[in-house]
Amino acid sequence: MDLKLFNTLTKTEEVFRPLEGNAVRMYTCGPTVYSYAHIGNFRAYVFMDNLRRVLKYNGYELKHVMNITDVGHLESDADEGEDKMEKAARKENKDPYEIAAHYTQAFFKDMEELNIGKPEVVAKATDHIKEMLEFVKILVQKGYAYETSKGIYFDISKLDKYPVLSNRNIDEQIAGARVDVDEEKKNPYDFAVWIKAPKNHIMKWDSPWGLSYPGWHLECSAMGRKYLGDTFDIHTGGIDHIPTHHENEIAQSKGCTGNIPAKTWMHVEFLQVDGGKMSKSLGNVYTINELKEKGIEPLAFKLFCYTAHYRTKLNFTFDGVTSAQKALNRLRQGYVKHLEGTEIVEEDKLQEYEKRFNEAINSDLNMPLAMSIIWEIVRNEVKSPDFAKLLLKMDSVIGLDLENAKKYLES
Repeated sequence: MDLKLFNTLTKTEEVFRPLEGNAVRMYTCGPTVYSYAHIGNFRAYVFMDNLRRVLKYNGYELKHVMNITDVGHLESDADEGEDKMEKAARKENKDPYEIAAHYTQAFFKDMEELNIGKPEVVAKATDHIKEMLEFVKILVQKGYAYETSKGIYFDISKLDKYPVLSNRNIDEQIAGARVDVDEEKKNPYDFAVWIKAPKNHIMKWDSPWGLSYPGWHLECSAMGRKYLGDTFDIHTGGIDHIPTHHENEIAQSKGCTGNIPAKTWMHVEFLQVDGGKMSKSLGNVYTINELKEKGIEPLAFKLFCYTAHYRTKLNFTFDGVTSAQKALNRLRQGYVKHLEGTEIVEEDKLQEYEKRFNEAINSDLNMPLAMSIIWEIVRNEVKSPDFAKLLLKMDSVIGLDLENAKKYLES
């Protein structure tokens, strides 16, 4: 059965075929570890987990890389403001490396509680300064980047096309852009690949252009190239990455290698809260720990994410996630009833359920449809260990830890 995935690059749903044999090489944009990740962030990683599981369910071997941004992510995607790590370090009166270590550990603790599979390679930006610096040198040598008093900028005019992922009309935007933001730029949409550090900047490294630090977009291109090659199969991230981060990642990779780095680009939509945008100023940004404090298990939030397709907006409400918690308990109870049942199910009935489930997950990860099939099995009046076994197989995709259902119900 073919696996079909929606490709942001081509704006179409395509039959997925790996570039090389049965091996899938995939890159995911990871967290900037200056604060605790919130539930909007984790919707993207639940999607990432589903994709990992569906690929493995289809028999593919997976090499998956995720970055940890611990330097270079400025407050504004437009190369403005402070480095988020430096700002957090000053606010908490700690070394930025301490900040990064603390929030990285917290991120992976939340990932574990959500039963999200850890990528095969987790790459910290600060561990790959050498690779990023070499990348910048190539861009300069090839004429795709130039020096200003502030750093090294990528020259988008050297590309055959920019942008390629989004539907922005860059010519119209450039014509109406405020060019006085940085008069040293050749084009308003040129972006920093390497930034010259002010004297009081803590995180900086030696380079041909003095003490400097990398731009945010650079790390993904450099680390993706190191671990996955010039071209790989899939690149994932949030929909907010499309217009700037991923456009610039593609641009600089084309400048360095001549290639768009990934064949398939996949993006998950926003998680809204009470019908609006999540915002710290509105006080509606919630962490996994804050959900737990309100009696909501991390796995209930994961199940809540399955109420909408990853490419549609999902509206978070506490009524909705409370319903997901109740549903999770009913799912566990239904699994246990089948596990303790005595009846036998005909093989063709099991195969019919499994075929429908496979069609759902292979249709661009249609988790709402997949879950509806799981609920049909749970509610079946015939209580059979055969159904329990099938539910466990399906749980290898939904990742709700049904194997330990009894333990959860007894706790």
